[in-house]
Amino acid sequence: MDYSKEALRLHKEWNGKLETVPKMKIENKDDLSVAYTPGVAAPCLAIKNDPKMSYVYTGRKHTVAVVTDGSAILGLGNIGPEAGMPVMEGKCVLFKAMAGLDAVPIALATQDTDELVDTIARLEPSFGGINLEDIAAPRCFEVEKRLQERMNIPVFHDDQHGTAIVVCSALVNALRVVHKTDPTIVINGAGSAGCAIADLILRMELGQVILVDRAGILTPDMDLTSGQRNLIDRLNPEHKTGTLADALKGADVFVGVSAGHIVSQAMIASMNQDAIVFPMANPVPEIEPDEASAAGARIVGTGRSDHANQINNLLAFPGIFKGALEAEATCINYEMQIAAVYAIASMVPEDELNETNIIVSALQPGVSDVVAQAVADAARKTGVIRKWE
Repeated sequence: MDYSKEALRLHKEWNGKLETVPKMKIENKDDLSVAYTPGVAAPCLAIKNDPKMSYVYTGRKHTVAVVTDGSAILGLGNIGPEAGMPVMEGKCVLFKAMAGLDAVPIALATQDTDELVDTIARLEPSFGGINLEDIAAPRCFEVEKRLQERMNIPVFHDDQHGTAIVVCSALVNALRVVHKTDPTIVINGAGSAGCAIADLILRMELGQVILVDRAGILTPDMDLTSGQRNLIDRLNPEHKTGTLADALKGADVFVGVSAGHIVSQAMIASMNQDAIVFPMANPVPEIEPDEASAAGARIVGTGRSDHANQINNLLAFPGIFKGALEAEATCINYEMQIAAVYAIASMVPEDELNETNIIVSALQPGVSDVVAQAVADAARKTGVIRKWE
């Protein structure tokens, strides 16, 4: 199937992937008077007297805003907010299909950090959570940080943390298969996803991390972004320098969130035995899976659905938000993220783990519920539950 041609045909037919569907019928005067005026005044006044009732009398408890500035749209780059709307609508469809949550796509006509923070923060009364989507690094780091400090609802940049969670889930299981501890992990791509993956790997103590970008192995003397600068003291304990090829010599794991076909078979062959290779650039991976395997990689996972071991954000974000909203969490902290990592990893039973089965399919029923339960439990355990005065 030509997915591009079919997508254009169906998106034109759909005229957008979302619609508003009321939960009640408006067929007579009584229906109208209860759903709208004069009856609607009663829930309005109840919320005025007790703000937490907004989670009872409105859809806020199960509604997420999916917000972008159009600056880093799904591998297409800075194509603008209007062009990003099909992706935002698609994300909203996934929230509903996978977790039963309502989501609203919001594309903002600014890429100014202050304006983004101010505008998004003002949305708080309408939503239970904010999913930041496709905002370019390094701006995404500051936008998320400032919103988390300012807002009393969960704010989550999926391109950072959703990616990191699913990569770590796959890595946890892959390391079990190859029986390795404290591996050397090379991450190529030091933007929002790469920095978040590195951070979560280090927080979970899954191994040592070398972070690489176009300029080579990151070192403290480079001109680093804020996200990279926050990591640099925890990276590269052996103080390697050089190119991606230099980083991969003697490494155990490769994680690619960069560009297609930039890793050679010689690079893979230079890695340690039983190497784990996750070339996740989309649609073209850093190295084709069959080439990586032929060069000596024992386990290969990509971001694509037509290869084994698809590492897909869809495993994470629906359940994470479902759990956070059910628990009435005020944030999505690292304890909740790590709980999600192990919840996803647990969906592949120990006796079924093998080289081509390290991570569950995003379409397997029940994934979001397992993740949601783990996330909600972690939120309650860590005390990040909304407290009303």
